[in-house]
Amino acid sequence: MKKWMRWEDYVAGICGLYAALSVFWTRQSSASMTLMLVFGILLIVSGVLNLSMPGTPWLEYVQCALGVLLFISPWIGAYSDHTGAAWTSWITGIVAAGVTAAAIKPAMDAHHRMMPSH
Repeated sequence: MKKWMRWEDYVAGICGLYAALSVFWTRQSSASMTLMLVFGILLIVSGVLNLSMPGTPWLEYVQCALGVLLFISPWIGAYSDHTGAAWTSWITGIVAAGVTAAAIKPAMDAHHRMMPSH
């Protein structure tokens, strides 16, 4: 698996970027702004790490968990009634989690190929 080649990690990073930047054009509460910024930035970081270190399955699991956390954040932060912020969290979170979940098996296969056999 080559560095900087996995489209799934680019998609997850873009979802994080969109979630983080959307706080500027959607109606926010303090909880929604905090959660969207934190999970958005963490998705960007995990996407870059996954792109730079392919074949690292634990990073894929972390990225998938971040997508799920972004998806459930409207209920955690009680902002599900803020339509723009909630829908942004739901859509970007489920897309990030979905594409990352699809990338876990290939990452595990690459990890096994890179490990020396005894």
